[in-house]
Amino acid sequence: MNHIPAARSTSFFLVAGLLAALANAPVSAAELTVHLHGIRAQTGLLKVAVVDSQDAWDGKAAPVHGEGAPPQGEDASFTFKNLKPGSYAVMITHDENGNGKLDTNVVGMPLEGYGFSNNPQVMRKPTWDEARLEIGKADVAIDVVLH
Repeated sequence: MNHIPAARSTSFFLVAGLLAALANAPVSAAELTVHLHGIRAQTGLLKVAVVDSQDAWDGKAAPVHGEGAPPQGEDASFTFKNLKPGSYAVMITHDENGNGKLDTNVVGMPLEGYGFSNNPQVMRKPTWDEARLEIGKADVAIDVVLH
């Protein structure tokens, strides 16, 4: 009959319990706070989408987070929790008239407010690389100026 001494048996179960607890521990996650500036109309809905891939940026995959709220002043903030470390980008639209889309003129220029992470100064939708930001284990706050 095999017999494990009590001290070794207790140590084994303590180590096994610690390993099990570590395996079930949540992966470190961070918060992303997006501060919007330059809200020009107090109507409609501000929409903020957080994406984590080129496909999501191109509309071929769903955002990892999305929120909407009516504007209440020239500035607003949205906080997204539990983001795993990685690459992300943020898209903001202000559906000022509440019709469910970003209205544009005849040449495709937006007539309603919009913005992107990193505030790229381009006359088109920025690329994933232009808007991408890295999120690690620490919380991140960004400022986005609406156009």
